[in-house]
Amino acid sequence: MDWDSDSDSSDFLSQGVESEIDASDSCGSSSFIVRSDNGPANKLSSPCCLVVTDSLEPDQPIIYVNSMFELITGYKAEEILGRNCRFLQYRGPFAQRRHPLVDSAVVSEVKRCIREGLEFHGELLNFRKDGTPLINKLCLTPIYGDDDLVTHIIGIQTFTEAKLDLGPLPGPPCKEACQLTFDQLSKSISLCQASSSRSSCSSYASCGLLWLSDEVLLLSILASLAPRDVVSFGMVCRRLHNLVKNEDLWKLVCQKAWGRKTISQLETVQGERRLGWGRLARELTTLEDAVWRKLTVGGSVEPSRCNFGACAVGSKVVLFGGEGADMQPMNDTFVLDLSVACPAWRHVHVNSPPPGRWGHTLSCLNGSWLVVFGGCGRDGLLNDVFVVDLDDQQPRWREVASNARPLPRSWHSSCTLDGTKLVVSGGCADSGMLLSDTFLLDFAVEKPIWREIRATWKPPSRLGHSLSSYGGNKVLMFGGLAKSGPVRLRSSDVYIIDLSEAEPEWSYVTGSILPGGATPGGTVPPPRLDHVAVTLPGDRVLVFGGSIAGLHSSSQMFLLDPTEETPTWRLLNVRGQKPDFAWGHSTCVVGGVRALVLGGQTGEEWVLNELHELSLTDNASN
Repeated sequence: MDWDSDSDSSDFLSQGVESEIDASDSCGSSSFIVRSDNGPANKLSSPCCLVVTDSLEPDQPIIYVNSMFELITGYKAEEILGRNCRFLQYRGPFAQRRHPLVDSAVVSEVKRCIREGLEFHGELLNFRKDGTPLINKLCLTPIYGDDDLVTHIIGIQTFTEAKLDLGPLPGPPCKEACQLTFDQLSKSISLCQASSSRSSCSSYASCGLLWLSDEVLLLSILASLAPRDVVSFGMVCRRLHNLVKNEDLWKLVCQKAWGRKTISQLETVQGERRLGWGRLARELTTLEDAVWRKLTVGGSVEPSRCNFGACAVGSKVVLFGGEGADMQPMNDTFVLDLSVACPAWRHVHVNSPPPGRWGHTLSCLNGSWLVVFGGCGRDGLLNDVFVVDLDDQQPRWREVASNARPLPRSWHSSCTLDGTKLVVSGGCADSGMLLSDTFLLDFAVEKPIWREIRATWKPPSRLGHSLSSYGGNKVLMFGGLAKSGPVRLRSSDVYIIDLSEAEPEWSYVTGSILPGGATPGGTVPPPRLDHVAVTLPGDRVLVFGGSIAGLHSSSQMFLLDPTEETPTWRLLNVRGQKPDFAWGHSTCVVGGVRALVLGGQTGEEWVLNELHELSLTDNASN
């Protein structure tokens, strides 16, 4: 059940003879290395420590620690059960107060998260019992009871050695008593390897957590964790390792992490019915099995066109409008059904089509509605809205009349929220002026009305950027051709806004053109426009293609998780046959696990029968 973790390997200095001891049965790590007195430090294989506290008792007393916690910190379970975890901030058992190098701001944030029932992710300086400084990469997860009260807090910890020279340990001589020897290490790991009939954990006899029934552990604790944390939990002992193999548990974990809508999409995809939920969680979290495939489909989209709008409706891809020969705007509709054995484009007759256009946006609402906004028509730029329900027996476009419309525009960007709201941002107006406004149209009401999001600060005006929704009502903006003083530059800026707030405000995450902006983390995408960005399960945003200056490859893919405390870009190296050209295209996600690239500038023509598919799971398209 082990799979990749973002946790770093840990280095520890321990006394004794250099040896290797197998602990795979209990804690999921293949081996632990102890160094000799004169030898170099050796790595431990990312051991996970687990602590559970009782939130219904005063001062959050510890009710359970796993054997790896005892092994690494040097404290025995009987020494610390019933105490608050803050003793790790004290250097040694005789210290009377928190060490001055412990960051008080992080401690305050931990207290706030515990008080408000929130998750915490961060790093904090801790100390072994012998005074050795450690960096604790800490994740705290509150567990709620039936009455919405926090009953327990689970702490998952990964320790690494802190490179600090703090001098000798203050207090009475305790070096020999506290030192971790080879014999002690052997004894601790032997306890970890005890049979499941004796709990497989040295602290089981005094552990309230493992006295709970399997049903309570599965439904009340494990089902509340993130996928990576469930895997870490399964490394504690054999019983928990067996529990986390439960497929019903993994479905609940995936539903909590990705939402009911994504789970419903995954259940309708033929390939995913042959994958277990545990495997699906691993593949969509790590993206280790993502692959490009070239897909040839039948039918045709005639006449040939570019700058069309495309989106996914269930397992179908829908294409509307576009720019034909001699800049001719079009208004026809084509559908590609990927659920059949031999997919083929077919023209769909829809009554009362909107005026022809290109440079517009096409979005899906309510599972079957198509919404068209703006674009460039025969007589100039447009700001009208048309809706059609593809589930109707005789589909018909209808215009949505609304006051206070946004300015007519093209090359803007849009996304949807909760399947009922359309968000539109930026673009180019008639005069060639770039726009920086943001509008929302709510289709859940009987008469939808445009509402401008009047933030006190806006990102610089731009076109050719992307909007991606995540976390329910949050929107991420990336890239585009942005105004920077008197010039226009390609951008790799990232901005986010939470539209669920009473007074939503844009915040600048990281990027390229704002003076004094934060230095981007990770492998940052080169500035670009006319790209695509899609939201993956787990609220991660994948950026692909676009018009890029210089010698950079436009077929590279970059991943950003905006939910992280410090969002960091990650370059994805995906095997398979990538598109040769990747600008002027359109991309949509089908079934939550397949990104389909339509069109793309080849230098000569636009080909819609040879598509490129990015499969996020091993058999997403089988």
